[in-house]
Amino acid sequence: MKIHMGRMGTGPQFDMTPDGQFIEPPREPASSRLLRYGLVVAVIAALAGVAALALWLALIMIPVAIVAAAIAYAAFRWRMWRMARSAGTRMPVRPPFGG
Repeated sequence: MKIHMGRMGTGPQFDMTPDGQFIEPPREPASSRLLRYGLVVAVIAALAGVAALALWLALIMIPVAIVAAAIAYAAFRWRMWRMARSAGTRMPVRPPFGG
């Protein structure tokens, strides 16, 4: 149904045939539909690519986190050993790195 707005005060005008049937709007061209579906597929592919990149970065960070945790644990053990040694006590704290 097509409604045309004319001058002020005339009201809407309907696009009808003489026997009272509404005229259907022409169907949009196939190229327009193809463009719309192509854009939808392109957006979905871009979102999948961004998600894959985020997952890849997260997986790359796992070994970095493991190495950082190992360094933090070694620093903690080193400080505990030095603190026990400087206090002059015989705490049952073994030296770091198996020494």
